[in-house]
Amino acid sequence: MSYNATKKYQSNRRSLQWDRLICRGLGEKVIHAEIATGHFKGKQTFIPKIPLESPDKRQCPIPFTRTQFPVKPCFAMTINKAQGQTLDFVGVYLREPVFSHGQLYVALSRAKTGNSVKVLIQPPTIEDKVVTFTRNVVYKEILYLANQE
Repeated sequence: MSYNATKKYQSNRRSLQWDRLICRGLGEKVIHAEIATGHFKGKQTFIPKIPLESPDKRQCPIPFTRTQFPVKPCFAMTINKAQGQTLDFVGVYLREPVFSHGQLYVALSRAKTGNSVKVLIQPPTIEDKVVTFTRNVVYKEILYLANQE
């Protein structure tokens, strides 16, 4: 299961806030995790439960402190955040065609094998025939202007 670190937490002399983590072990008081992205990708870390105080006193009139892991489940990510990662299974939801050159390639090439990729596309109907496709949008005008410089 993937997680995002939600609080600024120092582990091995670096901050883990918003890093993507892979849970390798779960204890009563500590999570054994592997950092999934960035410069420290592949490094092991341990995340203890930390005390978290209640929100603003106007929202919660009775102050309290609870101890919990500073992480939240990460069930989905954008195509850009997935870039550079290799995943066991990938599900891609394309509500509309991707809008940036190379995004479709990035989305479909994150899994180790082609059989590990599932794509959900809204199927359009063409002449009473159901056809499933998506466009890899390339704006030739922009490429032309880029070559002009």
